[in-house]
Amino acid sequence: MRLAVCLLVLLGMAAACGGDSGLQTATITLADVAGFGTDLTVELARTQEERARGLMNRETLAEDRGMLFVYTADSRETFTMMNTLVPLSIAFVAADGTILDVQDMEPLSNGPYSSPRPYRYALEVNQGWFERHGLDAGDRVEIPPAVTDAAEE
Repeated sequence: MRLAVCLLVLLGMAAACGGDSGLQTATITLADVAGFGTDLTVELARTQEERARGLMNRETLAEDRGMLFVYTADSRETFTMMNTLVPLSIAFVAADGTILDVQDMEPLSNGPYSSPRPYRYALEVNQGWFERHGLDAGDRVEIPPAVTDAAEE
């Protein structure tokens, strides 16, 4: 019994440190212009509240993880790094999956970080992830249709 209580406390502490956000996840595929692809597991931020919270107050983000901000219509929202401790890179992605722009974002900065054109998705990953995988503007993101089904404005 005591062991079970200790495990529950440890799991709660891990969740508080950003281990389990409670958000649904999905696997997306990113491919460069040559067609070379890499999979990425993303947490889905599909509601206004989830998008506003984003990756705030996390101390780490696993290398093979990210967060996909999903909108039901093209957006021009800007991003900041308020209360965000992890250096991130963001890709603004068009409705057809084309990466429009990639930017590095510094922890705790007010930005604002914005896309040069309206976008349907924003993908945040550890800073430098896109560069390490040879991805940039013009490359593609394959997003499963089920990801967009539950998005709300």
